[in-house]
Amino acid sequence: MELRQLKHFVALAEERSFTRAAARELIVQSGLSSSIRGLEQDVGAALVRRGSRPVTLTAEGEALLPEARRALRAAEDGRKAVRDVASVISGRLSVGMAQTSGTGCPFLEWLSAFAQAHPGLDVTVEQLSDAQMLDRLAAAGLDCALTASPARADVFDVYPISTTALQAIVPAGHRLARATKVRLADLAAERFVEMQPGSGTRARTDAIFAERHLTREIACTVNEWSMLVDLVSAGMGVALVPEGLVGTAVAVVPLADVTIEQRWTLVLPAPGEQTPAARRFAQFVLGRQTTYRTSARRPTA
Repeated sequence: MELRQLKHFVALAEERSFTRAAARELIVQSGLSSSIRGLEQDVGAALVRRGSRPVTLTAEGEALLPEARRALRAAEDGRKAVRDVASVISGRLSVGMAQTSGTGCPFLEWLSAFAQAHPGLDVTVEQLSDAQMLDRLAAAGLDCALTASPARADVFDVYPISTTALQAIVPAGHRLARATKVRLADLAAERFVEMQPGSGTRARTDAIFAERHLTREIACTVNEWSMLVDLVSAGMGVALVPEGLVGTAVAVVPLADVTIEQRWTLVLPAPGEQTPAARRFAQFVLGRQTTYRTSARRPTA
């Protein structure tokens, strides 16, 4: 006895016509008749009175009808249970990321919304350098990572998320604090507070200084933007930071002759090595990213 046969039988019982039941089930009438005969062979009894108009059920058919409906409902409940499990992610999601607070990247908000939508998911976040995150992804130590460094598309699944321009910050009493703009060559004479090597933003900044044949002195390196801003506020040096990331005791000075960008990228292992949670999270982020970009482009009143 097959579910398909039971479905055909219920359709015939409700339509009281082989023609209408076949049309409802999207099969030819001979196919429906064959399915009903097969079911009758399985149960060992005639289920319908052939030749009657409309088609009527035998006593055996009337007895089978509620059980057939119950079996079809149970099968649908089973399919729905599987769909529900597939749509609600549980288990673990291990995320690597650098600091995004104040950088204009809404990744933390997206991660929080995803976790709230899937309360059975155990989310862990590790703050690591970009190089460490890519190494951990390759070794299956992380499910996904938000990096500011480019990742090889032939090794990982790579999704660009957002881009933020960098601007200079200087201590409030600095000689450049009142400048409306500053050239990169003017900054090169200053002592810098920088992110540690391995940061994508640090690599991009180093490359642009090298392209312009400029050297600079790095007084201190850190692994957090907030610490970097605090050190600039304390007079340790100047820095290049994402727009919007400022402190109370620093002055912001836009760059006059160059654009340096911080590019956030969501990176997952190769498709065959991804966890269901990571795949679903990437889909979630890409959906939110479309809304984020639309809002960013919308003019304010």
